[in-house]
Amino acid sequence: MGAGPFGVWEGIVALLFLDTADVNEVRQAAAWGVLDGVTTNPTLMMRAGTADLKATTLEIVNIVQGPVSAEVISTDAEGMIAEAREILNWSEHVFVKIPCTVEGLKAIREISRWPNGRINATLIFSPLQAYLVAKAGATYASIFVGRMDDAGLDGMEVVRQTRAIFDRYGFPCQVLAASIRHPAHVVEALLAGADIITVPFGVLQQMVRSPFTDAGLERFLADWRKVAGAGNRP
Repeated sequence: MGAGPFGVWEGIVALLFLDTADVNEVRQAAAWGVLDGVTTNPTLMMRAGTADLKATTLEIVNIVQGPVSAEVISTDAEGMIAEAREILNWSEHVFVKIPCTVEGLKAIREISRWPNGRINATLIFSPLQAYLVAKAGATYASIFVGRMDDAGLDGMEVVRQTRAIFDRYGFPCQVLAASIRHPAHVVEALLAGADIITVPFGVLQQMVRSPFTDAGLERFLADWRKVAGAGNRP
């Protein structure tokens, strides 16, 4: 990777994921042509009113044809590994979400040795946790920005520090900015160097909207109606 014409960095792409288990939201977002993947968790599954993790995950995979993360519910390494073995066999697009705990690190290390060991390490709240999951072999390190901000901390600083650490030591683990609360978080995550940003559908809708765009479009249409009307006069 390197700087190309006009200072643009070649080979760098910030992926945009949707943080939801609502298939209708995924379908709508995918139709926009900007969606790269989806992250889910047990809370999102509950909100979507589904208990069939496999069926919902595969339905989402069928829509996005990209990375879809499904979370384990076990808290011990043995249980996480057993769940991961099943989840990762559902599809080549599925990633298993493992929490950053002592047991989680044990599971990440084991799963990372598998040919299909696609791991989204979740519930990360410090650069040291991100460093540990990267060392253990995680594919993604999900940093919960919004939850830290809710507690009066600077969640985006953790993203920046993690980016610097991964770059300094050459970790292939990707930085994923999660728990996004509003569009400003997305801008900050992009500037902080996040590889992936996962957003709720409501935030994605806000990202594309601006009152200036709406007003400008209405003005253009109003002017066009005047021109078209004048052209039809005898």
